[in-house]
Amino acid sequence: MGINLAKGQKISLEKEAGGGLSKVIMGLAWDAVKSGGFFGFGKKSPDVDLDASCVVFDDQNNAVDAIWFRQLQSKDGSITHTGDNRTGDGDGDDEQIIVDLSKVPSNIKSLVFTVNSFTGQNFSQVENATCRLLNAANNQEIARYNLSTLGPHNAQIMVKLYRHGSDWKLHAIGEIGNGRTFGELMPQITPHL
Repeated sequence: MGINLAKGQKISLEKEAGGGLSKVIMGLAWDAVKSGGFFGFGKKSPDVDLDASCVVFDDQNNAVDAIWFRQLQSKDGSITHTGDNRTGDGDGDDEQIIVDLSKVPSNIKSLVFTVNSFTGQNFSQVENATCRLLNAANNQEIARYNLSTLGPHNAQIMVKLYRHGSDWKLHAIGEIGNGRTFGELMPQITPHL
């Protein structure tokens, strides 16, 4: 089990993963909204569609790519999104973004991961919403973020992976915001680069 991230915390991914980290997975999970009414019959609650995104920045802090439900793979092929889950149905991660760190081009300085409620509900209305970072080699959890405790916000700038020499480090940004897509968070993302 990884560490629960605190806002502003920085960790070395190599050290947390025990060295030799080459591929990471950002997993997003939440529970589907249960139907209301008498014994589950009657009124149906609207679906909750949370979205995981990854914005790619070069060494000049320019956004050069974005991996999200409308573009499931980075232009260079190093980052892949497993697809859009629109309800939270199913066990385990509902969406994943897989990053092959060894294939990320050398001019790429940072990767910023965001979570947005595309359907607009705020995180306090979503049960068991979590984000986590895994070592893909052994599915070991490196770090975790609980989103359901964030209150009346429908977006979060979760973490930044960035190069520090030959090592990849993680900065737990944990900044809350509002917006249905990562694009609406860009003014909040850029100060963290």
